[in-house]
Amino acid sequence: MALSEVNVIATGEGQEAAALLERTRETVNPELRRTVEGLPGGMRRVAMYHFGWEHADGTPAEGSPGKAIRPALVLAAAQALQGPGGGPVDHAVPAAVAVELAHNFTLLHDDVIDKDVRRRGRATAWTVFGTPDAIITGDAMMALAQRLLADDPHPAAAAASSRLSACIIELCAGQQADCAFERRPDVSLDECLTMATAKTGALLGCACALGALYAGAGPDEVGAMDAFGREAGLAFQLIDDLIGIWGDPGHTGKPAGADLIARKKSLPVVAALTSGTAAGRELADLYAGPMTGDDVLRAADAVERAGGRDWAQAEAADRMGRAVQQLSRAVADLGAAGGLLALAEFVTRRTR
Repeated sequence: MALSEVNVIATGEGQEAAALLERTRETVNPELRRTVEGLPGGMRRVAMYHFGWEHADGTPAEGSPGKAIRPALVLAAAQALQGPGGGPVDHAVPAAVAVELAHNFTLLHDDVIDKDVRRRGRATAWTVFGTPDAIITGDAMMALAQRLLADDPHPAAAAASSRLSACIIELCAGQQADCAFERRPDVSLDECLTMATAKTGALLGCACALGALYAGAGPDEVGAMDAFGREAGLAFQLIDDLIGIWGDPGHTGKPAGADLIARKKSLPVVAALTSGTAAGRELADLYAGPMTGDDVLRAADAVERAGGRDWAQAEAADRMGRAVQQLSRAVADLGAAGGLLALAEFVTRRTR
């Protein structure tokens, strides 16, 4: 199926994806909150703040726990693999919650590692409660995710738990590589793509694979769904990296050019640094020291002139094409996978 046909299935302007994400939040958030509220004392307070359900003083808040992309992928994959007339996929909610807990484990740790001070429009948990409490709460969330699967009587729960554990190990390896790249002047584009696949693609692939497992799919279909999520996840990371340079702070909740200020070796930056162009060399000089004010604007301009922006946009489109090819291996009629296609379209066409 051509990418243009995919655009027709994944309805215009992300309306189908938005509706699917809203349904997912309505289905998953009550169980997610119930699980988080079971944490003891101080960890519960940090977690409730992180998810936006409470203010720092413990009073109720109206915040949102996030877009729910990963749990939506679990449920959409389960629906697609059940086929027409497959009925509700409520049995996959524990897996969806487990994936969302695992994702937020990574967010709490990432904010500490990256020293990010804003997430979802408010101060990050570590800046409010301190680094130890944020890290410990993240650890507890990962334990909660595994306990949910361990306690789930569904026949796919054990395989899902094993797959999630392997995914988190891969994700941690990707995070470690990302940190190491910041200390290295010579990072290749292939290395950066491998890191991004591990750090972002692995969990989206795992979410799709867990949905397939809960639908009773066989190994080939589960593997294809994992591959679909990985390719879509890499496209997601490419767009996220573009937003990290050119995103609107009013929408992202982070300063303009936040990734450049941190001198992150994001995908468009590495594409620019390895371009062999004068603009790429200019960017390398800027990355050799701290950047403030006009330096950030100059660096963003250098990335664009060196071709980093155009490359990242083209690569994201290519990865989406590969994702659809993988999906077609698992679902013969892509019309049954409209939810998955809409979500993939949403994450690769978003601007914030």
